Amino acid sequence: QPAPGTTGRSAPKDAARKGVRSALRPNPQHGHGRYPLAWLHITAPGRGATPTATSWCACGRDRSAIGHTKVLALVEGHTAHRET
Repeated sequence: QPAPGTTGRSAPKDAARKGVRSALRPNPQHGHGRYPLAWLHITAPGRGATPTATSWCACGRDRSAIGHTKVLALVEGHTAHRET
């Protein structure tokens, strides 16, 4: 029997809650030879809420930001990083 929290809809959320940052990362094994090199995830839950963002790159860069100004700066930094 699988370990608790490793199957079903809550598995990635449970892993993320426990600090496993790779739980929400893209799966590089798609079978077509392509895989993501950079990942930008932005959460803007609605009016009056605080946005958050994470920027991940295969080179090892892993950044996060909370708040409007910092999220916008992270998006710019992510774009600049990908271009270089």
